[in-house]
Amino acid sequence: MITYPFDYKRASSIAEAVSMLAGGGKALSGGHSLIPSMKLRLNMPDTLVDVGRIPELKGISMDGDELVIGGGSTHAEIADSQLVKEKLSLFAEGAAHIGDPAVRNRGTIGGSLAHADPSADWPALVLAANATIVVTGSNGERSIPATDFFTGLFSTALHEDELITQVRVPVSAGSKSTYQKFAQPASRYALVGCAIVKQADGQVSVAFSGVSDTPFRDTDVEGNLNSGQEPGPVGRGQSIMSDNFASEKYRVHLASVYLQRALEAVA
Repeated sequence: MITYPFDYKRASSIAEAVSMLAGGGKALSGGHSLIPSMKLRLNMPDTLVDVGRIPELKGISMDGDELVIGGGSTHAEIADSQLVKEKLSLFAEGAAHIGDPAVRNRGTIGGSLAHADPSADWPALVLAANATIVVTGSNGERSIPATDFFTGLFSTALHEDELITQVRVPVSAGSKSTYQKFAQPASRYALVGCAIVKQADGQVSVAFSGVSDTPFRDTDVEGNLNSGQEPGPVGRGQSIMSDNFASEKYRVHLASVYLQRALEAVA
């Protein structure tokens, strides 16, 4: 399908990108989510601002006890990073299961989080890991806890002139983590994705993608597990998705199955 006419601009710095976004542009990183949505007329920006070649958005490093990942880091770079494997294997494991090699080599963590597809993998990963998403806009820089970032279906706390510049994740000694995913065979999106981080003291955080129209931390399941009880039902109080791939009942069943698999992996 041929898309509609639009302007294309390439930003060389974060400041330049923010200026272009403030003028009504839409950020383009890897483009694997944005371009298809434009072809379907689900997203129709007048101007695309290419942020894929901004050096400031690259890099993976440690800052004290936090793992810092540039918003322009690709899924492949994160999956292959020895530092990520050593400090937060959850992210390397999750990134390695995104799409196919073409998607992993072009798609970025910042682009995926900004797009906020409820079936994408990164939302569950950053939620379970208690990550902070750093964004820069016309009014400067601000830090958004992952638990406050996703606000609805394809909706986030990002302002139109803001760009995700970093993802910062606390790293704790002795913690264990895993990401268990039931993937749609063609797209590799998650029909259910369950991420768990278990701290050295046994406290766990549990997050899901693909289950609801908004990625979520399952605080009811966490409360039960952290008080020594059985996890109980998954997704209580959430709006469970139902589509041609999986009914609401089947998704809840899958979520319970993959929760158990994740718990066994960090036991």
